[in-house]
Amino acid sequence: MRWSDRHNVGYIIGLARNPVLERLSQPWTDISKQQFEQLNQKQCIFGEFMYAAETWDCERRIIVKAEHLKQGANTRFVVTNLPGRPQYLYDEVYCQRGQAENRIKEQQLGLFADRTSCHDFVSNQFRVLLSSAAYILMDTLRREALVNTELSNAQVDTIRLKLLKIGAGMVCSVRRIVLHMAGSYPFKDLFSEVLRRLRAFERPFMLSG
Repeated sequence: MRWSDRHNVGYIIGLARNPVLERLSQPWTDISKQQFEQLNQKQCIFGEFMYAAETWDCERRIIVKAEHLKQGANTRFVVTNLPGRPQYLYDEVYCQRGQAENRIKEQQLGLFADRTSCHDFVSNQFRVLLSSAAYILMDTLRREALVNTELSNAQVDTIRLKLLKIGAGMVCSVRRIVLHMAGSYPFKDLFSEVLRRLRAFERPFMLSG
């Protein structure tokens, strides 16, 4: 945080609870608890205050999410140097880290980025590179060709199994390769629509002399 402040780099970082943070956040946690007792529904109130841990060089802005559930208080804290309303920064900036974690997990599980069992570092690096390239292709397919379809929000392993990893008969001739797909394939209409959309992106190759 000290380095980021010096170099004008924005950050928003989760903080573990401690007695000082809980004491400073009490105005919001008390209101959240009172409203829950009155309405018997989850309550969530956002606030902010300045705070400095013993190892910090200065006070920094703390955002508190004072949430109260049937199970009790669920108070969260983040420290940030970003401008903006507390609720916006927590919901729209801090919580979006979960999406990045989901995408990493998606690549690891759906496209085997965690298969780095080679003894050589470069070989493992190349495997991760191939997995990353595959993820870019799959994500582009999802964003460009599957928009407004039943697979528009599907994870890459679902797209791979339902749209790409399907059985077909191949007939090769001098001029062409023909794929014969099963008439009972449940996603044949979607497959045709995706193919039509991908063809719309085709561009002729230009060769320079």
